[in-house]
Amino acid sequence: MAKRVHPHDSPPPAPAPDETFSDSSETALKPAPTYSEKPVPQPGTYVIHVPKDQVYRVPPPENARRYKNLAGSGNRRPPCCLCLCWFLALTAIVLVLVAVAAGIFYLVVKPESPNYSVNAIAIRGLNLTTATSSSSILTVSPELDVTVRADNPNDKIGIHYQKDSSVEIYYTDVKLCNGALPAFYQPSNNVTVFRTALKGTRIELSSRVKSSLVEAQTRGNIPLELKIRAPVKIKVGSVKTWTITVKVDCDLTVDKLTANAKIISNECDYGVDLW
Repeated sequence: MAKRVHPHDSPPPAPAPDETFSDSSETALKPAPTYSEKPVPQPGTYVIHVPKDQVYRVPPPENARRYKNLAGSGNRRPPCCLCLCWFLALTAIVLVLVAVAAGIFYLVVKPESPNYSVNAIAIRGLNLTTATSSSSILTVSPELDVTVRADNPNDKIGIHYQKDSSVEIYYTDVKLCNGALPAFYQPSNNVTVFRTALKGTRIELSSRVKSSLVEAQTRGNIPLELKIRAPVKIKVGSVKTWTITVKVDCDLTVDKLTANAKIISNECDYGVDLW
C-alpha cells in the first residue's frame, strides 16, 4: 500500500564567514555540513512510495505500436489453419446436403433391387462319351442357350441395359463359354425374359475336370455357375444416372449336359458397382 511521506526541510544556509579576522591568531574553518545526495522535493510536495509488485509498466509512445503488434500476433492463426478450417466446414456442409438429398430421394422413389433368375438352359457340344480313356485332355466347343428372367419391381425407376455386357458359364474354375446380353430398356414394373447364346471354342478339360463332369452327370447333379456383368443407366423421370455395372452371380444345378437339360436348383445374387 502506498504511503505518503513529508519531504525533508531545506538545509540551513551555510554561516557567512566572518568579515574580520584576527591577525594574531589562526581561525580554524569548520567544514560545511554534508547532506544526502538524493534529490530533495520542493517544499509543499509529497513523496509517494508504491510497492514494486503494484507497478504496471506502460511502454513508451514510440514502442506502443510495436508492442501492440507483438502482443496481437500470438492470437492470430496462420493462413494454412484458416484454409483447413474452411475446407473442413465446407466438406461437412456438402456431406450433410448429400445425406439429406439421398434421404429425400429414398423416401420419394423408394428404390428396390431388380430380381434375376435362369428359366431354362440348353447345352450342346459337351459329349463326354466320345473321349477315349487313354486321352488325358479333352477339347470341346460347347454351346449353351440361356434364358434369363429380369424383374424390375420399381414404380418410378427404369433401367437402360447398355452394350459391352458379358455372360459366362463356369464349371468349377473352368470357363466353358461366354456371350453378351442384348441392349434394351426395361420400364418400371416390368418383367423381361431374354435368351442369350453362349459359345466356347476349343476349351481344354483336364483329366480331373473330365472325370468330375462324368461323375456329376452320372449322379444327375451337375453344378454350374453363371456370371453376368451388365452396364446399365438408371432412369428416374427424365433424369439418367451415370453408367452403373450390375453384377449377377447364379449357382445352377442341371441334371444332364444335353439340349433338354432341366434346372434342379437356381439361386442368384445381385450387386452393383457404382463407379
